[in-house]
Amino acid sequence: MNSRPTIYLCRHGDTAWSGERRFAGRTDIPLTPEGEEAAVLLGRRLSSVRFDRVLVSPLGRARRTAELAGFPDAVVEPRLIELYFGEYEGRTRAEIADSRPNWTYVRDGNPGGERVEDVGARVDSLLADLNGLKTATGTPGSALIFAHAVVLRVLASRWVGLPPSFAQNLSLSPASLSILHYDRVDDAPSIASWNDRSHLPDALTFA
Repeated sequence: MNSRPTIYLCRHGDTAWSGERRFAGRTDIPLTPEGEEAAVLLGRRLSSVRFDRVLVSPLGRARRTAELAGFPDAVVEPRLIELYFGEYEGRTRAEIADSRPNWTYVRDGNPGGERVEDVGARVDSLLADLNGLKTATGTPGSALIFAHAVVLRVLASRWVGLPPSFAQNLSLSPASLSILHYDRVDDAPSIASWNDRSHLPDALTFA
């Protein structure tokens, strides 16, 4: 019998580095005014859903998104912290390519930082803890997560049994909503919705 929860994934709102495509990682930069507005709109999108557990990354941009979305009591979950880019924190891929033309963080990791496999170990542990989450009536429960682009993409990859590196094939935009569930017809974990930004006005880019 399926005991897996439905998991709603929310990436935090825009920061000053989002549009520049700078690797924020553990750098704790705040939301922009536009990012705060997007977080409020995300909250309106979520307002009709009841959640049995709400978790948030310890970084301020994720916690502020949760707060503005209407979940100020979200439980801080250290395993949801973003990939640490080490020496590449705050840089763009174009800047890094000056010295490493073919570099990507998925293939090559980050000097002094983490690899996606490290993030995979963290989210595997978290998913194991969420497995079996129930509602008050004993049916599979639902969880809401506020976190970051890389960690959420790795989490979705692991949910469907793919390696952490599959994250490179999943784009995830600020203040987007994605949903993971268990498909009873196919008897398999599934991605029900991905990178949904229909609650945001003029969401034209995939930053």
